[in-house]
Amino acid sequence: MEETIRNAIREFLAKAGAPDVAFVVERPTDSAHGDYATNAALAAAKALGKDPRSLADSLARHLLDTLGDSLASSVAVAGPGFVNITLAPEAVALAIAEAAAKGEEWGKNVAETKKRVMIDYTDPNPFKEMHIGHLMSNVIGESLARLIENKGAEVLRANYQGDVGPHVAKALWGLRKAGITEPETAKEIGDAYAAGSQAYEESPEVKAEIDALNQEIYKGEDAALMEEWRKGRAVSLSAFEEIYKILGTHFDYYFFESETAESGARIVRDGVAKGVFEESEGAIIYRGEKKGLHTLVFITSRGTPTYEAKDVGLAFLKEERAQFDRSLIVTAAEQTGHFKVLFAALAELAPLIAEKTSHVPHGFLRLTEGKMSSREGNIITARGFIKEIIEKASEKNADPLIAEQVAIGAIKYMVLRQSPGSDIIFDPEKSLSLEGDSGPYLQYALVRAKKILAYGDNGESGGAEPAAPYAIERLIVHFPEVAARAASELAPNLLTTYLTELAAEWNHFYATEQILGSPEEAYKQSVARAFAQTMTNGLTLLGIPAPERM
Repeated sequence: MEETIRNAIREFLAKAGAPDVAFVVERPTDSAHGDYATNAALAAAKALGKDPRSLADSLARHLLDTLGDSLASSVAVAGPGFVNITLAPEAVALAIAEAAAKGEEWGKNVAETKKRVMIDYTDPNPFKEMHIGHLMSNVIGESLARLIENKGAEVLRANYQGDVGPHVAKALWGLRKAGITEPETAKEIGDAYAAGSQAYEESPEVKAEIDALNQEIYKGEDAALMEEWRKGRAVSLSAFEEIYKILGTHFDYYFFESETAESGARIVRDGVAKGVFEESEGAIIYRGEKKGLHTLVFITSRGTPTYEAKDVGLAFLKEERAQFDRSLIVTAAEQTGHFKVLFAALAELAPLIAEKTSHVPHGFLRLTEGKMSSREGNIITARGFIKEIIEKASEKNADPLIAEQVAIGAIKYMVLRQSPGSDIIFDPEKSLSLEGDSGPYLQYALVRAKKILAYGDNGESGGAEPAAPYAIERLIVHFPEVAARAASELAPNLLTTYLTELAAEWNHFYATEQILGSPEEAYKQSVARAFAQTMTNGLTLLGIPAPERM
């Protein structure tokens, strides 16, 4: 519907002599102002040298003629030159029928068909336990993947994991110190890393031992050491997969620092000859100041590649394994500076790859204890965090499956309700509330609708129709465009906010309208079906489970 209105506005502006003017079509904040509003007349008035109000009057007449009575019941000018459009009851009823009939296809579009988009997210490091920062990346990245798929693109889910580097040496040193040759759990390895990290900071002798161990791991020549490395990595990766299963995530590509370190270092060294990088005190650096940034080390004075060099290798490896039109990297906002310098260097090495690669930053997930540090051994692990919320959800949901679905919905909602770059203060009690602004609130609204549909006659036979569309119908109409905008702006929070409003409107409809046994039962059942399908599809796009009962 929005695109139909946009096309009509474009036609008007082209005839008026302002075909390139940018304008918006959006849902008004106050539904009393109609279903859509546009600033097209205001935007074009200056370019055309005309009075905005007069131009808005002409646009309103054009829209009324073009859309016709079957699509628009009224088109009115408001304020200094806004145009408000109210859909005709027939148009709303048609959209409701479409929502109910299309099933999983409701809300999808083909704007990105034939596009290939790689999304790199989660990125936990083996030899450490996955923490809540990785949980943030996973929840946001998975939702973005689903939203972009919803626009017709082929999405390639990627996971880049740091299986070499100082943290690995610290963990292996800690395991050796504890006499553990066959680690069985991620916690064992995480505790060993914490011990090694602490000893590294406190003892110069241990620091030298771990630095030497790190270099040996990069060389890969010590058979016994590499066997320890393989065993520890396997335990870590297995633990990660268990968490992905709970979160409903899968990956198409797994990349590892062990396969990007050598190639990245080689590319950086070749870049010295090209003038991209330079040597400084035995290290190889990139002078970011020439691009208004800061200097970063890409290869240390010990000859080992840093994260930056490995990321260069990763960029080339991604391009080699999976050609794509766009690449998104979802990581913490604190890495924004790193990526700015990386992309600046990459633009000189491989401008085409750099041009289609971007960073999607996310904030921190904080509890009342504040930001936690894995180096200090008091990390908030993803597994522990999820387990705690499941236990709280079990207090009101005896079925373990339902408790898990409610808990995952609670966690994901609290992450996705904020814009991706914002920090989140997680309140376990609020996250599980059924009173609103929570994942379970959305899930419970859907469960209620499914019960109505199960008890009724499925809305398949006649019955009276309302004189005007219900408020919830006018809201359902907007689902496709909200989902599309959330994908385009890389902002799942837009869809989360919409679904929360939709759940509230359904609860109002449920509380104030008699559905079963009313003269309008058949029509109201069709509205319930359209709501249930819209909420189901919306939750799916967010990666939030849709329980059958609660």
